[in-house]
Amino acid sequence: MITRSPTPLQRHDDAEPLTPPPAWQAQLAGAIRDPRELCRRLGLDERWLPGAEAGHGLFEVRVPEAFLARMRPGDLDDPLLRQVLPLDAEARPAPGYVTDPLEEAAHTPAKGLIHKYAGRVLLIASPACAVNCRYCFRRHFPYAENSPSRAQWEASLATLRDDTTIRETILSGGDPLAASDRQLAWLVERLGEIPHLKRLRIHTRLPVVIPERVDDALLAWLSATRLQKVVVLHINHADEIDDAVIAACARLRGAGVTLLNQSVLLRGVNDSVAALAALSERLFDAGVLPYYLHVLDPVAGAAHFDVPDEEARELVAGLREQLPGFLMPRLVREIPGEGSKTPL
Repeated sequence: MITRSPTPLQRHDDAEPLTPPPAWQAQLAGAIRDPRELCRRLGLDERWLPGAEAGHGLFEVRVPEAFLARMRPGDLDDPLLRQVLPLDAEARPAPGYVTDPLEEAAHTPAKGLIHKYAGRVLLIASPACAVNCRYCFRRHFPYAENSPSRAQWEASLATLRDDTTIRETILSGGDPLAASDRQLAWLVERLGEIPHLKRLRIHTRLPVVIPERVDDALLAWLSATRLQKVVVLHINHADEIDDAVIAACARLRGAGVTLLNQSVLLRGVNDSVAALAALSERLFDAGVLPYYLHVLDPVAGAAHFDVPDEEARELVAGLREQLPGFLMPRLVREIPGEGSKTPL
């Protein structure tokens, strides 16, 4: 089984003392990690259990309580449930679907550092996620070999200091906000000391699946940095955005953060004009601008989510008839070796 390091009190060589976790870490530790429990809590027919357990054996279930609460009990077609429920389809080989669809291994000059595009680099800030999305393009990523520590970050920081062409650092993972605020504050302070860096970008799902993650400690280090701050959320369906998520987004904006969203076009989740339009409208209600709509990365285990390119283009054409331009996400594919995302 592929697992990620989820335990909030796990210690590295540079770990802080063990103390009672903040509320968000308690939720992270208490996430559902058993497919039987997930099906039981939602009142799903037991006939789905064998497939759920088979998929779980390939990539473990992880669903926080706050995210579970937004799902419709007994509805296998619930768009939030479909993103996290393992299916037996994940075990079926599909041509072209591979373990490293973006060929990131070829762009990792140092452990935990990915450099694919000019002017910006990506740091793996945490191997953990609050929720395991079944279509995740990093579901096979070797996190054990790229688990961050201060010693590893020091090597990455040295690389950044030496390359004056880099203007932006992207914190990713896993989910970077699964790391402790103490560790993130230290890292962001060091990044701010590099004079040619201008922007800090954070790709995260945590403020969506556990809105309590946006607490005073997080806002303190975000507010303290001189770097321009961009948080790119990952929301695929309007039902993911409840009042708690809207409040978390408001707190981030209050700390000077620009909020964007990237989605993945997923069969059975958001593959209709109505669903995509509702998502863009709800994002704007939360003060978030649509950014990218990705077609599915061909990662092994996720072929059942695929929407063909021509259908994707038709959906976006229909969406354009309903929405103003500023609510239109850009339909893109990430192609290994290209210098940027490729518009479709």
